[in-house]
Amino acid sequence: MSVRALIERNHLTAPYTLKIGQRLIIPRTEYYRVHKGDTLYSIAKRYNMTVSSLARLNKISAPYTLSVGQRLQVSDWGNTTTSKTQKTATKKSTIQKNEKEPNVTPKKITVPKSAQSKRFDRPSNGKIVATFGTKNGIHNDGINFAGKLGDPIKAADAGQVVYAGNELKGYGNLILIKHNGGWITAYAHNNAIWVKKGATVVRGQKIATMGKTGSVKTPQLHFEVRYKTKVVDPMAYLK
Repeated sequence: MSVRALIERNHLTAPYTLKIGQRLIIPRTEYYRVHKGDTLYSIAKRYNMTVSSLARLNKISAPYTLSVGQRLQVSDWGNTTTSKTQKTATKKSTIQKNEKEPNVTPKKITVPKSAQSKRFDRPSNGKIVATFGTKNGIHNDGINFAGKLGDPIKAADAGQVVYAGNELKGYGNLILIKHNGGWITAYAHNNAIWVKKGATVVRGQKIATMGKTGSVKTPQLHFEVRYKTKVVDPMAYLK
């Protein structure tokens, strides 16, 4: 199974610390054949997944086109309705061609006024090519900076590195930095990682170089800002 499936099924949050004796639910791997009229949204809804996790799991990128007969990996979360859904999923699509798909957005988090003044530096000097929010049925949990292979990636604020690795499918070489006040920043698709887990970094320190690891085909940085583990729009907090 993918690390992401295990994380989502057990509602784990960064820095993904496990405790001895902790009970984890192991999801089963299931597959689905795409039928005429299917969309990422309709398939994700059928299997109780988010559209972004389904796209990430199958390495599907914009414009997110599906082909009839294409095999998609989905996850059985063990819900009471899942087995029934799986038996009927291949009969017909629940989304018709002319039916408008609803926006898929995560639950909005309210950042207290005491934390709204927080500001981060830009982690890259590159052009922003993807913004936060939902587009074409896919929700972007952060923003994406374009650039050249090897461009410097810098820490947006001082903090401690709580993750540096490539175990989260789709993110490639990923760095998570924990900051004071309950904030976490994420830096994905790096080419080379310059810091290790547990390291203390300062604002503006070079922590990686831009790459195209994970589910992207061109050099770019996927940057996320989280408050109390919930994603927020980075543009609201960049200087």
